[in-house]
Amino acid sequence: MNHYHPLMVVFHWVLAFMVIMGLIMGNSVLSETANSDPQKLFYLKMHMSAGLLILVLMIIRLFIRVFTSRPPSADIGNKTLNKLGTATHYLFYLVIILMAGSGLAIANMAGLPEIVFGASGAPLPESFDMYPPRIAHGILGMVLLFLVVGHLSAFVYHQFIRKDALFSRMWFGKGS
Repeated sequence: MNHYHPLMVVFHWVLAFMVIMGLIMGNSVLSETANSDPQKLFYLKMHMSAGLLILVLMIIRLFIRVFTSRPPSADIGNKTLNKLGTATHYLFYLVIILMAGSGLAIANMAGLPEIVFGASGAPLPESFDMYPPRIAHGILGMVLLFLVVGHLSAFVYHQFIRKDALFSRMWFGKGS
């Protein structure tokens, strides 16, 4: 077997897109929009909904990973880099789940479920920086961005420098 299960492939690409969009939304749109701006509620609704969906999909993906067969770990001939690659993949799960958890904590502390989804009419807090999980959410966002850039760099290295077809493992094909 040299491909991941088709469900793993689907979840990988859907989550990759959603995580990147969530990072863009959080780092640009949300951070650049004042809490007093009426559009902020719409942006928060999108970001929070996507974050919850990412959390659910990551948990499902983790179960799929545990219960489906997968190709052997990639071996590039360097024990340290092999371990780093494996650790990075597990770190993705951890950071994304913690990111969603810190987002839920911020939302609950700020009363966002009622404000954003319940149309309570209450104003947003002046800032979310007063909530301790906001610090963790920001740090985790930077760690996640670093992981994504590293993952994309590894893809470029494998695809264009090593030319080892590692990419094909996370695509559909014979032996899936």
